[in-house]
Amino acid sequence: MQAPGTSMQEAVILLLLLEASSGGEALHLVHLPATSNVAENSPPGTLVHKFSVNLSVSLAPVVPGFPLIINSSPLIEVFKVNKLTGTNFEVVTFGKQQLDFETGPNTFDLQIYVKDEVGVTDLQILTVQVTDVNEPPEFQGNLAKGLDLFVAERANPGFIYQVEAFDPEDTRRHIPLSYFLTSPSRNFGMSANGTLFSTTELDFEAGHKSFHLVVEVRDSGGLKASTELRVSIVNINDEIPLFTSPTRVYSIPEELRVGTIVANVTAEDPDQDGSFPGHLLYTITTVSKYFVINQLTGTILVARRIDRDAGELRQNPTISLEVLVRDRPSGGQENRIQITFIVEDVNDNPATCSQLTFSIMVPESAANGTLLLDLSKFCFDSDSKAPNNAFNFTTPSGVGSSRRFLQDPAGSGKIVLTGDLDCENPSNLAAGNRYTLIIQVQDVAPPYYKNNIHISILTSPVNEFPLVFGRPSYVFDVSELRPARTRVGQVQAMDKDFPQSSITYSIASGGASLQYPSVFWINPKTGELQLVTKADYETTPTYTLRIRATNGEDTSSVTVTVNILGENDEKPVCTPDSYFLAIPVDLQVGTNIQNFKLTCTDLDSSPRSFRYTIGPGNINSHFAFSPSAGSNVTRLLLASPFDYAGGLDKVWDYELLVYITDDNLLSGRTKAGALVETGTVTLSVKVIPLPTTIITTTPVPRVTYQILRENVYSPSAWYVPFVVTLGSILLLGFLLCLIVLLAKAISRCCPCKTRKNEKPPAKKGGTDVQHVKKAAVVEVIQLNTVFDGEAVDPVTGETYEFNTKTGARRWKKSTAQMPASRKPSAQGPIAAPRRVAAGEGPGLPGSTSQEGDGPRGQEHTQGVGLGVRSKDGKPCTPKHRNPAPTSRALPKPHAAM
Repeated sequence: MQAPGTSMQEAVILLLLLEASSGGEALHLVHLPATSNVAENSPPGTLVHKFSVNLSVSLAPVVPGFPLIINSSPLIEVFKVNKLTGTNFEVVTFGKQQLDFETGPNTFDLQIYVKDEVGVTDLQILTVQVTDVNEPPEFQGNLAKGLDLFVAERANPGFIYQVEAFDPEDTRRHIPLSYFLTSPSRNFGMSANGTLFSTTELDFEAGHKSFHLVVEVRDSGGLKASTELRVSIVNINDEIPLFTSPTRVYSIPEELRVGTIVANVTAEDPDQDGSFPGHLLYTITTVSKYFVINQLTGTILVARRIDRDAGELRQNPTISLEVLVRDRPSGGQENRIQITFIVEDVNDNPATCSQLTFSIMVPESAANGTLLLDLSKFCFDSDSKAPNNAFNFTTPSGVGSSRRFLQDPAGSGKIVLTGDLDCENPSNLAAGNRYTLIIQVQDVAPPYYKNNIHISILTSPVNEFPLVFGRPSYVFDVSELRPARTRVGQVQAMDKDFPQSSITYSIASGGASLQYPSVFWINPKTGELQLVTKADYETTPTYTLRIRATNGEDTSSVTVTVNILGENDEKPVCTPDSYFLAIPVDLQVGTNIQNFKLTCTDLDSSPRSFRYTIGPGNINSHFAFSPSAGSNVTRLLLASPFDYAGGLDKVWDYELLVYITDDNLLSGRTKAGALVETGTVTLSVKVIPLPTTIITTTPVPRVTYQILRENVYSPSAWYVPFVVTLGSILLLGFLLCLIVLLAKAISRCCPCKTRKNEKPPAKKGGTDVQHVKKAAVVEVIQLNTVFDGEAVDPVTGETYEFNTKTGARRWKKSTAQMPASRKPSAQGPIAAPRRVAAGEGPGLPGSTSQEGDGPRGQEHTQGVGLGVRSKDGKPCTPKHRNPAPTSRALPKPHAAM
């Protein structure tokens, strides 16, 4: 296909050639070329441009179908040429495609070609420009046809839907469209931007089921469009069922058959519009043994026998039920209603007598008018209301009863004697002194139930002695610890008439407690009174009973007082029952520890009955209570001081178990009974040591005491394991050194034992030489020791020095004492030192004298051999004498050091 410009040039050249060849006027299009405008969205047949055809000189007509548009730029079939008259034509819109300024081409170049029957042609250009027209906005999609919206009832007012429309002009230029409702509604509103919202809470049951809203949108040019919004309210289950049955109180007769319908409760659900199942469920929420309800229909039926004359209905014939209706089994709406049934009494019980056969013994001396029997005391009608519970008695009838017995007044049931019962009367003897009466007891209301009562009257000799108890009153005592069936005592009634009739005993009144309706039981035949259950002195200390005895004719009563003996069955209870105390180690004796006070109570013992003792935790008896007995309030005292420095006390934490004994000193008693109850209290006492404890020894004449100060530290301190470990290592090393020294000493002493062939020296003054003791020679080991204490040897009277830490000792040089090496000996030269076995001399076994530094140590070395004496205290000479001086044996350490 050639380009439109090339075709146009060829057509123009062709026309010029034709015109030149004809030599006259050529066929051509008038009013073309031209430019025309047409509005967008123009309907089919809209006029675009008019033109005409100027025929050639040959006047040949235009070929039918011409002129026509042969080429269009762009190639879109939008326009066509219509013939108006012979040579007049017009260009109109074709309608195959819509002219759209926003989406389609805006300019069209139409080549209009014309041809006559002789073949002369012409071609001109028509330029058509599409002009923009303001188009109205439009709703798109389903919104253009109308939209269905659904809103749940009871929803909070607010947003429902966002309406949106499209406008070719304003949307392209970002100009907002205006929205509004053309059908105003008080339930809905619309913002200018197209937001649909509710203004009220919608209630489906109030008639707001659906709404038709017309939404209109306008553009900036005033053009508008509209659509319909159909808002449907969705019904939810938000309404409670409503009872429609008007009756709330029902009167029903008693003794209805089980399954009888007595009421019909109906209700309706406002939510039932077809969207919810129309099933309401009925239930009885209160506990009812008489009625049940049909869950689906709401009918109330009798579930069991309803007896107006028995149980709680006799006192209150009203039965109240609460009926609950629910619109679904669970999670639905519900409502409640109170239904009341009043049970009416009917005469359904005959008059009943506790005794239908009576045997009466009448003394022969009974006077006329004597009341023999009152049947009204034995007969009753269990119907609850009159006249259903009213009854009367018929006239007595029977063999031999004529003119002897009568009711007075008539129908009252009171049988009185109207004739003679003398045993000597021949007519009475003929009857055997025994008479039989038949009396009917009958209801006064239909259906007139009746029962026969048989009365046997036997004449007896005159009863001269009434039935009496052996004592005017009885008093029994019983312990509160006694179990059930314990014998409390026995009452006895007697009738001196003969023959004696059997006597029946019963408890007429009394004997009840708060927990039990009857605490006692009496044997009806023997009159023995027993416990039904254990009695509690604290609840009821005394019971007063009325015991009745009857022998069928006479009745007698007596007062029985039962005293409950209080026993010690309660343990003392103290406050506090456990406590923690902390006291300093130097607390003064007799001090109330932390003002601690123990307060005790006992339900069955007086305050003066308490006695306080402390268990085995009271080591060395440091603690005591004051007072220790006779009061319910006591205080904890320090009874003796602590002595940790002297080693008497070693425990710092005491666990005291305190025993509180009530001794059973009950009120009104002078001494304790057999039972004693003991309560316990736990006390934790911690002795707090002082920061520095000073231990001072007791002064003794001629002995110097050293005051030792020790630091008291906490066992939980960090240095404790370190010090313990270090001390253990040092102690172990010290023990090893002692073992080594002891082994060396033993090895040196073994060859120095006394030989048997040596003769002992002669004792001075003619004493036997065999009794001379062996001298103990101690090896002197020189150590650098500081002697910071001194004391007097109680044996020799000499002064010696000692080290307070290690225990090392040495003799102290006296100004009146000469050195041992220069002092003359009474026995001759000073014996040379030698080693002896332990225990041979009077010195300390295994002890070693330590030499001090300097001349003082030398003096000590020279005088160490002066302490060897015989049994009589005089110095003695060892067997082997050596020129060297021996070491004097040091005294043992004093017990007070």
